[in-house]
Amino acid sequence: MYGVPTFTQELITMHFGVNTWVWASPLTTQELHTLAPKVKGMGFDWIELPIEGLNDFDYLEAGKIIRDNGLGVSMCAAMGPDRDLIHDDAAIRANGAAYIRHCLQAVQTVGGTNLVGPIYSAVGRVWQQTADERAHDVDLLVQQLRDLSKVAADCGAVMGIEPLNRFETSFINLATQVIEVVDRVDHPSCKIMLDTFHMNIEEKSLGAAIRQTGSRLAHFHACENDRGAPGSGNVTWPEVAAALKAIHYDGPVVIESFTNKVKSIARAAAIWRAFEPSQDALAQNGVTFLKQLLT
Repeated sequence: MYGVPTFTQELITMHFGVNTWVWASPLTTQELHTLAPKVKGMGFDWIELPIEGLNDFDYLEAGKIIRDNGLGVSMCAAMGPDRDLIHDDAAIRANGAAYIRHCLQAVQTVGGTNLVGPIYSAVGRVWQQTADERAHDVDLLVQQLRDLSKVAADCGAVMGIEPLNRFETSFINLATQVIEVVDRVDHPSCKIMLDTFHMNIEEKSLGAAIRQTGSRLAHFHACENDRGAPGSGNVTWPEVAAALKAIHYDGPVVIESFTNKVKSIARAAAIWRAFEPSQDALAQNGVTFLKQLLT
């Protein structure tokens, strides 16, 4: 584990969260009743809820559970094969946009702030593109996100668009690529999420990517290189901490890992085994490390 520098001024308002994918897939209302107090007891002040099926859990009840446990909340888009904003099939594009609208309304219902994920294409879809084909798809995505940004604003929400690694998408892998899209959308409800798991594969420098993203960064996934507990692998955490400090980031820092029961993106994300002795250990060790690193 890395020795951790500490910063006590710019980052003190940062929130520390965990995605319920660590334990459950798909999330149910009953499971959230159990997980919310567990998450709070571990020292988190934020929880992230994936939306796999459209009716997996009750959003109104989820909001009450989260408020009763004193947690902030974000939601995570699960971009399956029929949820794709730039697919050649217009019906799939329309379904993808309808799904994101549903998710944004869910964020509003639970009392959340951010909807995050690869809000552009299905996880696991990779394809070769010419420069002209890519330009066409970027244009298409920009228009889709402009329309969805208006919905997000009406819901009091922000979308955090996430680059993924090359094995999960061929479209947006780098901070520079998502910056291009978000700058063209040019809407306060369309920002960026970075994830250290993907960055560790794709970026030459994690710190440089964070600094380039700057004030566009609305959400941050702190994940180890193997999806285990942050601090247990080879992610360059001191570099990450210094860069977050440099851009005065004060948003959510969320651990995203997965139970191997995850259905919607298991094959695409290659979730085949457990990453720590227990899922509780992954979360507890991770938040302890991140708090030492960033507060």
